Amino acid sequence: MSSTRTSGWRVLILLVVLAMVVAACTGDPEDEDPGASTTAAAGDTTPDTEPTDEEPEEPGDSDVSNPGVFVHAADDEPISLDPAQVEPGEGGETMILQAYERLLEIAPDGPELVPGLATEVPTLDNGLISEDGLTFTFPIREGVTFHDGSELTADDVLYSWQRVMDMALPEGASGLLSDNIASMAVVDDYTFEVTLQNQSASFLRSVVTAMVTSIVSEDAVEANGGVVPGEPNEFMAQNMVGTGPYVLDVWNRNENLQFTIFEEYWGTPANLDLRIDVAADPDVRVLGLRAGDYDMIEADPSFIGDIEGAEGVNIFSGGLLLEPIHIGFNMSSDLTQDLLPPADTVPPDFFASKEIRQAFNLTFDYEGFLNGALGGFGDFNPHYVPIGIFGHDPDAPVYAQDLARAEELFRSVENPNGGGSYWDTGFTVTVVAEGQNLFEIAAIVLKDSMAGLNPLFDIQVAGVAEALFDEAHASDPVPYLMWVKNADPFADPDAFMQAYEHPDGEWGVVHGFRNAYEDPDTIAQLIDDGAQELDDDARAAIYSELQTLLYDDPMWIIAAQEGIVNAHREWVQGFILNPLWPRPNIKFALFDK
Repeated sequence: MSSTRTSGWRVLILLVVLAMVVAACTGDPEDEDPGASTTAAAGDTTPDTEPTDEEPEEPGDSDVSNPGVFVHAADDEPISLDPAQVEPGEGGETMILQAYERLLEIAPDGPELVPGLATEVPTLDNGLISEDGLTFTFPIREGVTFHDGSELTADDVLYSWQRVMDMALPEGASGLLSDNIASMAVVDDYTFEVTLQNQSASFLRSVVTAMVTSIVSEDAVEANGGVVPGEPNEFMAQNMVGTGPYVLDVWNRNENLQFTIFEEYWGTPANLDLRIDVAADPDVRVLGLRAGDYDMIEADPSFIGDIEGAEGVNIFSGGLLLEPIHIGFNMSSDLTQDLLPPADTVPPDFFASKEIRQAFNLTFDYEGFLNGALGGFGDFNPHYVPIGIFGHDPDAPVYAQDLARAEELFRSVENPNGGGSYWDTGFTVTVVAEGQNLFEIAAIVLKDSMAGLNPLFDIQVAGVAEALFDEAHASDPVPYLMWVKNADPFADPDAFMQAYEHPDGEWGVVHGFRNAYEDPDTIAQLIDDGAQELDDDARAAIYSELQTLLYDDPMWIIAAQEGIVNAHREWVQGFILNPLWPRPNIKFALFDK
């Protein structure tokens, strides 16, 4: 599915950032304050205590609030708690991560896989992946107890995965299983086997660790409605019966979810009970953190101004979201002049020129966007192998603004309508984005960057309502030559490559990548090879080669990888965050205070 989630701060700071952005895009990046941010505006929820101009009284470091329970303030409430129903990226995934487990997990300190309810990570070397790369065998951990007291066996694993595919709920992620799996079998009580339709190097990272593959208690489901194809299970949507370190005690709608330590947990137990408060209003979260009512809050860069320097508060900004902000180039052969906005003066195949695409990449003011719109929280990466996942090559070439080289490239491409090169004739082209958020700001940065290079270059920014953008974005062909959004977050590079770079992939087909790649067959073959290569070193080498090729023949402008900001009390011990876990990228069982 296509991710359209935008943080609340993007809307809240829009007016401020729009005023800043011209200076940010044309000024000296060294003059920018990377810690600059704006304060969050009040939302619809009224805090228990009305905010005043007085600073809240803040507890000292030794005055730990709410002893025995970790209190987190989230910015939204789950829609469902059922792994078979939860939508990727939705708040329910946060809860599932805490109370359910999967066969394999992503290690806290990186993209590596570690055993979960399986005792080993399948590899060719340990014989748990067949020689043809199709069959994966999972030894199931013995002595594991579900929250309802039943014992985990391989039957529960088979039941959990088959249940997801049988229910096939449209809002869920059942396709991760049904699109990959040919068959499944229980070999014995503690051995589960799955055979894939096609060889897949990404299966373990992108499927087995996904929240949809969480293992549920067969006994609990069958006692509460069972499996009805195409229909949600009301009990499972509101309750949780997993094997994880936390047991859900109560879900107080619009207020909080309360968890207690699972005393029968097979692994390292949680240190504290857990309460997740629903606090959509950013003012409530900020005031609660400063007062010590919350141990941690869901935050973003706009919070920095309100909490930076507050006594007893730590701000962490070391992570990156796996959702690169991109500007797409459209080269679809089905795109005709009458489908384009009337103001556009370029032909539908304008971006079929590699030189034009390179020139746009070299003109964009990355520093201005990062230090202005993102307040310095983020990083640069021009490839669809984001920083932080397996396969990212830190030595791959990265685009930076180079106006002299951009001018050379624009001068090298003749305008087919006559008058000389595009540098001499100029052009007008429209970029569409959802209005009043970060994506529109990225489009404005592009507009100002191009105008700063050559006054004859006119980028028309169409900031439209979300519904109109979604309609255009879902069209084939997309009726614009450029659009701005963020990528879906994935845990494996193959998902990014297939969706955003493969000439025959999701966007490759819609945008006509085969019409534009200098060597589409080589790109396709390398991506397909990376999808099947089971040796990690060989696979990483493939993605390294791809990142160099896709730098030279770019299909996107990757404006930035947006940074992660976390705010918590200094008394929080054992803090760790991993962007490969569902937002807010936290496993609360690891913390103490």
